[in-house]
Amino acid sequence: MAEHLASIFGTEKDRVNCPFYFKIGACRHGDRCSRLHNRPTISPTLLLSNMYQRPDMITPGVDAQGQPIDPRKIQEHFEDFYEDIFEELNKFGEIESLNVCDNLADHMIGNVYVQFKEEDQAAAALQALQGRFYSGRPIIADFSPVTDFREATCRQFEENNCNRGGYCNFMHVKMIGRDLRRKLFGRYRRFRGSRSRSRSGSPSHFRRENERRGDYRDRDRDYRGSGRRSGDRHGRYDSDGGRRRHGSPKRGRSPIREASEERRARIEQWNREREERQ
Repeated sequence: MAEHLASIFGTEKDRVNCPFYFKIGACRHGDRCSRLHNRPTISPTLLLSNMYQRPDMITPGVDAQGQPIDPRKIQEHFEDFYEDIFEELNKFGEIESLNVCDNLADHMIGNVYVQFKEEDQAAAALQALQGRFYSGRPIIADFSPVTDFREATCRQFEENNCNRGGYCNFMHVKMIGRDLRRKLFGRYRRFRGSRSRSRSGSPSHFRRENERRGDYRDRDRDYRGSGRRSGDRHGRYDSDGGRRRHGSPKRGRSPIREASEERRARIEQWNREREERQ
């Protein structure tokens, strides 16, 4: 019996636990759901509910005044938000993945999922976000049961053929450009030492808030440089920019160069040996 219950846990056959909450950390029925929402007490993943406010929130492609919005402006608005959130959360530890929902249903719209490498990093971020605001709205953060986003995302959406549109009950993850992904996640692969922050044209929502709070003293050391956007798909890459973190070593790597003093000494030794042989 125990094996049977374990095999159906979190599936549609489970009549006790909510499968949607288990898979995506959210349920359209909320607290009125007839099944249990087992909220984790610790997790490497945080859910920031309804955090991203897209400029065409009321009608896709149209602003609040009813004027059409250039899709490039919408993408730029999103990537500015994505970078701002990433840089703030990156202060608490290495980020494995950062996903923003493009769904339109109330329980998923604007949801931000951040998965840290370690659970204690997520716990530190959760504690720091309590009572914080972003763009004038309170941040609602909780631990999320989602640790495998492959089970949470809509495969049909990734193939551009989801017939449920924005009201699908699985994640429609918004895309970011390849250059921005390389800029943000590539630091973990290339620059695990000191970090620096590129200067932006205007301060972010988090930066303005931190300056008001007076705790922005050392943030400039927590960020990494330039690069911008093209048009690849968010969710298709690992946290290291799409390359495996484990496995076979890199090919074609150049041998380690000796110091100049060692090279000179080696050359002198070769010359002496050649003169002795002559």
